[in-house]
Amino acid sequence: MISFGPVPSRRLGKSLGINNIVSPKACSYACIYCQVGKTLKQTITRKVFFEPELIYEKVGQHLEKLSTENYPDYLTFVSNGEPTLDINLGKSIKLLKKFGFPVAVITNGSLLGYDSVRDDLNLADWVSVKMDAADEYLWRKVNRPSPQLVYEEIMKNKVLFASGFKGELCTETMLIKGINDNDENFIKLAGLIKELNPAKAYLAVPTRPPSCKTVKPAGPDELNRAWQIFNDNNIKTEFLTGFEGTETGFTGNIYEDILNITAVHPLREDMLLDLLEKDNAGYEVVESLIKQKLIRISVYNDKKFFIRDYHLIT
Repeated sequence: MISFGPVPSRRLGKSLGINNIVSPKACSYACIYCQVGKTLKQTITRKVFFEPELIYEKVGQHLEKLSTENYPDYLTFVSNGEPTLDINLGKSIKLLKKFGFPVAVITNGSLLGYDSVRDDLNLADWVSVKMDAADEYLWRKVNRPSPQLVYEEIMKNKVLFASGFKGELCTETMLIKGINDNDENFIKLAGLIKELNPAKAYLAVPTRPPSCKTVKPAGPDELNRAWQIFNDNNIKTEFLTGFEGTETGFTGNIYEDILNITAVHPLREDMLLDLLEKDNAGYEVVESLIKQKLIRISVYNDKKFFIRDYHLIT
């Protein structure tokens, strides 16, 4: 379950996902909107998960199964947790670059105080860092960080990383209705993000089932105000609120495809049906996975999603 997809990415085109964090979910945060589910192991200590050679081998095998027109635009570390917790992240990036595809990492940026983390991320071609809250109170409410983390230090370390990163840096802000979707947060965030000078700042809302069921996406008026405030600060800003589409990569093994993708990327019903059609498989495959309690159905904003049931994985 190391690689999955390619899946359609609103940021990166066709993205071959790489899950370098083994279950249970390990992260320095426990964000209320996380699509992967609750953080079962909260930590800021880097450790070995998969050996880089195994990641390289599995990604290579996955790429061999894809048709040329289905090749990814990026190899993307988007994990069952925080990818920079993997102490071998840099070694894995170096190996994966041998395939000739650019490498992306989506991180919350909480561990950028470690020299080793900055060194590892400097090897990537594209990095996105989380910027949800402009003060410690909101940060703790939205991201629910490890008690060992300090807000001001994280902000300083993001600026430090941004000043030396030679690839494309982006930021991503998840806006939650009634929590961080206010003008005060937008104005302060714009100031902080401007210091990072990102190529692009994304404004997102939850589009998949969140870890906290009470979480709701910010409304269009709030999104518009955030965009206007960022734009007034000369920040290149885009919405990241639309559905990605139904184009998913497939390997010919429908069971493997569904389990790999749903490990870190919940499948909306129309995406799943499209995948079944490509693999010439019937819906009984889905029914079998549900019966085995390997996946489950979750409804969010009146849309049906299929996700892995990590509560049963030890």
